[in-house]
Amino acid sequence: MKPHLLASALALAFATTACNGSAGSAAGAASNAGADGATAPAAAGQPFEVDVIAVFDEPWAMSFLPDGRLLVTEKKGRLKLVDVESGASQDVAGVPDVDYGGQGGFGDVVPHPGFADNGIVYLSYAEAGRGDRRGAALARARLVTGEDGGARLDGLEVIWRQVPKVDGRGHYGHRIAFDGEGKLWLSSSERQKFDPAQDMASNMGKVLRLEDDGRPAAGNPFAAQGGVAAEVWSLGHRNVLGLAFDGGGRLWDVEMGPAGGDELNLVERGANYGYPLVSNGDHYDGSPIPDHDTRPEFSAPAVGWTPVISPSSLVFYSGDVFPQWTGSALIGGLSSQALVRVEFDGTTAREAERFDMGQRIREVEQGPEGGLWLLEDGEGGRLLKLLPAG
Repeated sequence: MKPHLLASALALAFATTACNGSAGSAAGAASNAGADGATAPAAAGQPFEVDVIAVFDEPWAMSFLPDGRLLVTEKKGRLKLVDVESGASQDVAGVPDVDYGGQGGFGDVVPHPGFADNGIVYLSYAEAGRGDRRGAALARARLVTGEDGGARLDGLEVIWRQVPKVDGRGHYGHRIAFDGEGKLWLSSSERQKFDPAQDMASNMGKVLRLEDDGRPAAGNPFAAQGGVAAEVWSLGHRNVLGLAFDGGGRLWDVEMGPAGGDELNLVERGANYGYPLVSNGDHYDGSPIPDHDTRPEFSAPAVGWTPVISPSSLVFYSGDVFPQWTGSALIGGLSSQALVRVEFDGTTAREAERFDMGQRIREVEQGPEGGLWLLEDGEGGRLLKLLPAG
């Protein structure tokens, strides 16, 4: 067993639930934020106050639209359109059917880079298959708001699926990001099946680079192999739950390790990150996995965590509300119930600060006004806006 794992055994005993539903009701537990929606003062040593904007049922992801409204997915299969000024939200009709259970359900939501002109949004979710099998799917549709104030998705089209569908309800991943050229990036986790992460006949355990219609993007490193291998940018990933570009256009991910070994990775063309052949964690049954330093042909993480933080999401901060954080990565922590800040010197990274949020943090996002927004996990998960202290 690797160093520190015995000390963190209790925390790791429930690590398999780290990206499941809440480990208790978020509404009734302690938090920095007041339950009445008022701004709560900053906790000692924290540079922010917390404003409660709205409450959701198992929220999973959020994205701001150009007009400042917010889209929020709820894991059971609802899409909410939120006025962040009032906190009022409404259901968006026309969403796909989701396979809810375990870590599965509604996943990410991200607007097309040209949303202001085309109104297209992208949605990821767990999709049922035959024989008690399931897999992640990616769809796109046009978001339409009517004169009556209603909202719906028109022309929903599934443009990508995990291959193959498998049993179980873990490790879908399905985080979405767009780069500056309009290419669509997607994390496809290994569904707790280990071997697909190294198998180029499967698109699981990979980071994918696609055109905005779901086709493999031109110039991908494994295009000559054809099939789903043509989608792949990098492989050997476990459960990628955060995917974001830094200010220099470099792609990073955060992924959950097994018993130990959570990772922040610089995602590079054609790179193999080694899972399940190497990891800085061990299997849940205690059997060892060789460390990254035993196999230098595999790309090692820029930052690793043992004990784990259970990373849920990733954003690079570029706003001016918290100028001291400009250029930092901010990571939501589930079992750690934390907001984790990482600093960079080029491609060298280190954890700089960790803020105790008193709740499992499912999503971190930067708002159009430059503020920082968090979604708590689970039933009663709150939408929080962080404000500078004082």
